[in-house]
Amino acid sequence: MNPSDSPQYTWAGRFSEPMSEVVKRYTASVAFDRRLWRHDIRASLAHATMLARQEIISAADLADIERGMAQIAEEIETGTFVWSLDLEDVHLNIEKRLTTLVGDAGKRLHTGRSRNDQVATDIRLYLRDAIDDILSLLKQFQSRLLDLAEAEAATPLPGFTHLQVAQPVTFGHHLLAYFEMTRRDAERFVDCRRRTNRLPLGAAALAGTSYPIDRHLVAELLGFDGVCENSLDAVADRDFAIEFCGASALVMMHLSRLSEELVLWMNPRFGFITIADRFCTGSSIMPQKRNPDVPELARGKTGRVYGHLMALLTLMKGQPLAYNKDNQEDKEPLFDAVDTVTDTLRIFAEMIAGISTRPENMRDALRQGYATATDLADYLAHRGLPFRDAHAVVGLAVRHAEALGVDLSELALADLRQFSALIDEDVFKALTVDGSLAARNHIGGTAPEQVLAAIARARRK
Repeated sequence: MNPSDSPQYTWAGRFSEPMSEVVKRYTASVAFDRRLWRHDIRASLAHATMLARQEIISAADLADIERGMAQIAEEIETGTFVWSLDLEDVHLNIEKRLTTLVGDAGKRLHTGRSRNDQVATDIRLYLRDAIDDILSLLKQFQSRLLDLAEAEAATPLPGFTHLQVAQPVTFGHHLLAYFEMTRRDAERFVDCRRRTNRLPLGAAALAGTSYPIDRHLVAELLGFDGVCENSLDAVADRDFAIEFCGASALVMMHLSRLSEELVLWMNPRFGFITIADRFCTGSSIMPQKRNPDVPELARGKTGRVYGHLMALLTLMKGQPLAYNKDNQEDKEPLFDAVDTVTDTLRIFAEMIAGISTRPENMRDALRQGYATATDLADYLAHRGLPFRDAHAVVGLAVRHAEALGVDLSELALADLRQFSALIDEDVFKALTVDGSLAARNHIGGTAPEQVLAAIARARRK
């Protein structure tokens, strides 16, 4: 039998019987790795160009390969390409179709490469594009976050510790904390992209190739910063995928924390914000419900991405060098992590833009929690009372106000002075929410003018 007559012609010459159907289904990856087709074609064209320049294949072969790949790309884009389970993966499907279209030129394309370095290259190209998309989406999310923060730069909000009212902050200042988180996320993705952007192609199966290839030319054609310098590591390395999932887990953790706050703030017991109806759902039985399904689902999807990180770490931990079939299992977790982060960032950018605030409820919550108690302690410390003593004095004052059912700012001056003779008329300025906010007028502080300055710095970044 001519090996080319077999659907699995690439290795049919070595085997005396066909692969069983159950093994074929078990080992095939074309159902999910077909999303790499653009990157596979792009890498193959760069490889073919290099082979022609090095006179390993002819100019006529290169022209045939380019013509065939253009037709294959059109077929895939229009949905007329026939994907075959018999051909196992995206690479063999494209190669078989190319050979059908252009004959021997298609068979020469694989000269000097292996599926091992081919797939490693395709995944890096795919992930590089995915990181670029995610960075763009992060920028959109940050921009919407800054828009809302600017609109609410002076809106007082209870700042919580232990989920108990602690001190006044502004809503804008609170949102800027998430800007800082996502700024670090962007830095991590940029750093991950730098390590991803190295070319494995030319490592062949594991040892390099005997053909006079020019790896730096291929790297230049594909926009890689350089080449993977050890052929074993080039085909065995999946650090870049693990690093990406690590960065993805962190950005999802940040979005999950924001989600938790959105769910709380939307609850009528808080009533601080309203999320637009298009991001909520109703109940099948309770007509009054507006459920914050988007942030709730983002919390759940965060665990999904954590799982992908652990899956890849576990996948790689016991593998000897170089390539092993285990590595086929890298794609589904990686692809799903890309999809989950991309979709979540896209919808969160839209959702943030659709949030409206209820400042009166925020102020009511501040009045219930003695949020300016620390300001009273600071007031006494400024007048010479050691802060620890001031802390104890204010604790007594809070207990008194609590017994009367009033805020500290609602106590009479005489009531306050029974706790310290250092207290004077000007104390009430310190006890107001706006006075508390204005007092924290330093970089990183919650004073409205500092919030606006921080937003200006963020926009420049």
